[in-house]
Amino acid sequence: QVHLSESGGGAREAGGSLVLSCQTSGSAPRPCMAWFRQAPGKEREAVARLSEVPGGTYYNSAVKGRFTMSQDNAANTVTLQMTSLTPEDTAIYYCAARTSSGCYSSSSDHFDVWGQGTLVIVSA
Repeated sequence: QVHLSESGGGAREAGGSLVLSCQTSGSAPRPCMAWFRQAPGKEREAVARLSEVPGGTYYNSAVKGRFTMSQDNAANTVTLQMTSLTPEDTAIYYCAARTSSGCYSSSSDHFDVWGQGTLVIVSA
């Protein structure tokens, strides 16, 4: 069973940068991983998805070019590097994993393991 734990959230001014980390543990090898976020009063949305499956990489158009997701299998860590932050990036960020085969959707239903979330606040 896979367990996820996020860290790295905090407060930044617009234009700043932040790196979120997700420590993974458990037995599922190389699952499909993603970062989601949920802003106040809004639905949870996919930010980025990463997988070794061809076509498994995805970035939300709102963050493309500013955020980079990477995975270090040796360290069991998934990171989300965020640059050029804007107040619209304010949200709780969640790490998610899909432990079954396939990595083809950005719907939250596609993922079966979730971290507890980490808060990112960006001020104008």
